[in-house]
Amino acid sequence: MIVCVCHRVSDRDIARHARAGMGFDDIQFELGVATQCGQCESCARDVVAQCNATHPVAALSREAGASSVQLASRITESRAWNSSQPLVAA
Repeated sequence: MIVCVCHRVSDRDIARHARAGMGFDDIQFELGVATQCGQCESCARDVVAQCNATHPVAALSREAGASSVQLASRITESRAWNSSQPLVAA
């Protein structure tokens, strides 16, 4: 379904970018969604929110000396996002 008529951006385009870990502001910059008339902003934000809720970002953690994968609810909670924390090599 086309969400942004002005820039011809579909819900699939928005969802693909959201699943890749992009937030609304990044998607807006990349695709131009909600930058012309603004009528699509609430729908576009809803698509991003639904994708973030159903596809959380995976983050590595160490528990009891073994590597495991835990799901972060947001990309900013991921160790990969926070460069001040060293990444665990697998």
